[in-house]
Amino acid sequence: MKANVRRAGFLTTVQDAGREGFRALGVSLGGALDSFALRVANSLVGNDPGAAGLEVTLGGLELAFADDRIVAWCGGAFDVRVGPAKIPAGHAALIHSGEELKIGPAGNGCRSWLALSGGIDVPVVLGSRSTDLRARFGGFDGRALRDGDEISLGENSREASALIDKLRSKRISEWRPAHDWSSPGSAAPVLRFVQGADWNRFDDSTIQRFSNESYAVSSESDRMGVRLRGGQLKPKEDGDLVSEAVAPGTIQVPPSGQPILLLGDCQTIGGYPKIANVITIDFPIAAQLRVGDQVRFREASLSDAQRLLLDRTHRFEEFRRGLSLISDEISRRS
Repeated sequence: MKANVRRAGFLTTVQDAGREGFRALGVSLGGALDSFALRVANSLVGNDPGAAGLEVTLGGLELAFADDRIVAWCGGAFDVRVGPAKIPAGHAALIHSGEELKIGPAGNGCRSWLALSGGIDVPVVLGSRSTDLRARFGGFDGRALRDGDEISLGENSREASALIDKLRSKRISEWRPAHDWSSPGSAAPVLRFVQGADWNRFDDSTIQRFSNESYAVSSESDRMGVRLRGGQLKPKEDGDLVSEAVAPGTIQVPPSGQPILLLGDCQTIGGYPKIANVITIDFPIAAQLRVGDQVRFREASLSDAQRLLLDRTHRFEEFRRGLSLISDEISRRS
């Protein structure tokens, strides 16, 4: 079965958890910039957490469906509707054959991740269905969706079929995940970080500036990285550095002194000083930064970063077990 793209919006791409295992060959990780949001949305519709969905930037997406599907989304404060019915973030919703899903502009944040039961069925390239926009491969012909495209969907799972029967009368589920999982945007974003490999190349006054001042998101930002504008960050000594591995979350400082926060489509190596690394659990906040937003940075210990990530992992597994119990109960009653 297929879904028809009536309107593609500003930038909508097929993404999954990313292309792991190829960074040594220069291939970016890619995938959903908030892979956790996509995992949550997939779980809500009965998919494997790593199934491919849609990353929607700044809204404007309209989809029409050829059969009954369960949908769920997580991300910024978007207006998502099926007809007049509004679908809140983090809720599973039934869409009937012939109906249209519309995602309007975001009031806060800039991205959402939409999971469709059955997942998006595009070819697997280097272990992933994600779109690499710069290298032009993966996803839907290596590009963003366009008006009139038709995207293939996989078969509804047993869990999704049970949810379709359950939601025929209610349309929208009552259950949902934690609020910060489905709606991670913030009007005053703060990103926690651990010290980077080149932290000691910066003097105390520069470190204080980085830790205490706010930085504005530049219009030059994209899926590769967020360019920031604010107080200059200069290392104590000039000079070239040997290019080393970088990853999503790395904060580099180019000669301009204006930091760059790397995101999912970032390069695999870089030669600029690495002042810090945003902790993994704050990637959802980073993925919602839009032009003009003011963001601050706050240092965290490595042990705290690990503890927070482990706690979220445990909570997510409990959440998935709860969804399985709901699905089993629905199957027994049907």
